[in-house]
Amino acid sequence: MIGLDQISARAETIRRLYGQKDLFRLCEDLGIRVVIHDTPLSVASFKGFSMVKSRIPVILLNSAMKDDLMRVVLAHEIGHSILHRDLAAIRGFHDFDLFGMKDRCEFEANVFAAELLLDSRDVLDVLNQDITFFGAAQILHVPPELLDFKFRVLKHQGYAVIPPMLAKGDFLKRTSKDK
Repeated sequence: MIGLDQISARAETIRRLYGQKDLFRLCEDLGIRVVIHDTPLSVASFKGFSMVKSRIPVILLNSAMKDDLMRVVLAHEIGHSILHRDLAAIRGFHDFDLFGMKDRCEFEANVFAAELLLDSRDVLDVLNQDITFFGAAQILHVPPELLDFKFRVLKHQGYAVIPPMLAKGDFLKRTSKDK
C-alpha cells in the first residue's frame, strides 16, 4: 500500500524532472513503450493495459478513445508503470474498470494520474473563479471523477475543499461512444 504523500511526491518528481505535458514523450523519456491498438470501443473493450515484456514496461492503449480520455488513461497507466512495476510484470493491469475503488492498485494509479495531470494551483485557480465542480473538470479537460481524486489529495494536504461527489468506478463503462 502506497500513501497519498508518496504518490504525490513521485508524480511531482516526474513533473519536475521531465516537465512533459506530452505524455507520449514522457513515456519515451521514462523508457515506457506505448502501443496504440485499433479496437472498437464498447463496454467490454479495453481502454488501457500495462505490462512488462522482456523487462520493458509497455502500455497498450485503445485508439477509439477521444484525446482527453486517452490522456487520462495514459496517465493512469503511467501510474501503474511507476508505482506497480513489479506487479505488472506478474499480472499486468486491465483497465476495464479504470476508476474502480475496489482495487487498491487502481486507486493508487488514479491518484497518480490526478497528481500528474492536475497542478494544485491550476485546480484552485479554476475553482476560485466561481465555477461549478463539473465546469472546472471541463475546463481542466478531465472527467469529474479524476478531479474528485485530486480533491481527495488536496483535502489530505490540508486544503479546505469539499468534494461534491465520490468517484464512481463504473463511469467509463457507461461511455461506449468515445470517438
